[in-house]
Amino acid sequence: MKKILLITLLALTPVFASAQYLEGGIFVGVSGYAGDLVDKSMDLKESHLAGGILLRYNINDWVGVRGSFTYGQISGKDANSSTESRKARNLSFRSDIYEFSIIPEFNILGFNPYDRYYSPYVFVGLGIFKFNPEAELNGQWYDLQPLGTEGQGLPGRPSQYNLTQLAIPMGVGFKYAIDEYWTVGVEFSTRYTMTDYLDDVSTTYVDRDELAITRGEIAASLANRTGEYLGTEPVNIPDAIRGLENSDWYGWSGFTITYNFMDGFGGSSYGCPTNF
Repeated sequence: MKKILLITLLALTPVFASAQYLEGGIFVGVSGYAGDLVDKSMDLKESHLAGGILLRYNINDWVGVRGSFTYGQISGKDANSSTESRKARNLSFRSDIYEFSIIPEFNILGFNPYDRYYSPYVFVGLGIFKFNPEAELNGQWYDLQPLGTEGQGLPGRPSQYNLTQLAIPMGVGFKYAIDEYWTVGVEFSTRYTMTDYLDDVSTTYVDRDELAITRGEIAASLANRTGEYLGTEPVNIPDAIRGLENSDWYGWSGFTITYNFMDGFGGSSYGCPTNF
């Protein structure tokens, strides 16, 4: 019985070994954002270049786990809106996004670089990201979170939001093994976040005079910019709706290229590529 078990394990070893390998590579694509300062999800006019590095461990033909660090910028502005009320609100922002994520991938057709050399895949995981919304006034950019443009931290108002947050990455992709070493892919993804402040817009206006006294004139000017749009004195509409209290989203879409640098359990290739 022991001999049969040993022979079985030895026979299965190449199968397990060929299924497990480690890849490293890069991601190049674009970033997008969905929130209070765009009319629709991932407005192409507000897309920016994004890039990152990734490490993918393929457990078997069907499942892999990816760790990645990605950088991109997101932005939005009411000036792009098709509605007059949104244009009159006249808010805008930009923010750098730095994300680290751990993401399981599920290969729909099964994938390895030897005999299953292409497959669509889906993924969902967990990420942590840092952001910092800014707005421009008179040619100078200001960090918005410390200004508390919706009265964050004042009595009866929300507390200041955290600039480090969790996200749930999810998406779809397609990968193709050029040979046993190089794999290319394309993917489309989005991130559900736990914050409504990617764009610094979420709840209602605070009294302009109170904000000017407690946080300064710059904060008051960036909190309500309707007067700039109308060409009038600053507008003061405390407790009027400034944004919608829904979580903001961001995402990356683009291309990956990875190199299989630790095939099997650290040895050379197991199996034989069939795509060439």
